[in-house]
Amino acid sequence: MSCAQTIIDYGLRSIGIGERLLPRADYTLCQQFTLIGSGLIWNLYFAVLALAFGFVLANLLALGKASRNPWLNRPSDAFIFVFRGSPLFIQFFLAYELLVLLPRAGIEIFGFTVQTSWLTRAWAGALIVLILNTAAYSANIFHGALMAVPRGDVEAADAYGMTGWTRFRRVIWPSMMRLAWPSYTNEAIFLFHATTLVFFSGFPAFQQQGDALYYARYFADRTFNPFVAYPIAALYFVLATLALIWLFGRVNRRLNRHLPGPARRLRYRPLLLR
Repeated sequence: MSCAQTIIDYGLRSIGIGERLLPRADYTLCQQFTLIGSGLIWNLYFAVLALAFGFVLANLLALGKASRNPWLNRPSDAFIFVFRGSPLFIQFFLAYELLVLLPRAGIEIFGFTVQTSWLTRAWAGALIVLILNTAAYSANIFHGALMAVPRGDVEAADAYGMTGWTRFRRVIWPSMMRLAWPSYTNEAIFLFHATTLVFFSGFPAFQQQGDALYYARYFADRTFNPFVAYPIAALYFVLATLALIWLFGRVNRRLNRHLPGPARRLRYRPLLLR
């Protein structure tokens, strides 16, 4: 089988497209690159959705923590403390055990039966845990940035007659994002790497449609050589991390587009002709 045919057969296997059976013999380097790269689709799925939903939830938690209302401050502070104070792997384990305890037939709400079995799948249950975890860490970052917004910016907004939502949307929130974005970039990288813990959690892989680490483990167990499959997985993560850093760097430059650019490097240009 040529490498091109291997990519066609296994390139999208992790999402149920292509060959249903995994290779059983003659494990080639192309097969390992293809299947591990296919599994990376799930890692990207977890990272992208967890960052998207976690970003919104983190902003709400940061505002709740900064609020003077105890009904908003205390629950937000408690949520952040619990998810930052416990290991992510333990959160995966506890979440899976709690979701398994839900009735398989579903839960009746106002006479309607709401299905709950799908929550025990990795694509849903593990994603929820990642969203809550990154929201807690990001909320603490955003809260610190919110507290560090220059007082002069707020006073300038007041002088222009901005109040309430308009002042927050046009002055406070952009300043908060500019201050928090470098630290939030680190959190995004950490979350992307943390998606590998889904493999070790209790959430099962449906029909052997696992993530990058799932296929790396598959090849390492059958070839008895972990020094090929795991470095391939690491290479994929390094490349994806570089893309993530580039993307967040573009956003950071967009947030700070009003600031003067970095000083140009001095160049020595000797005068050869008068």
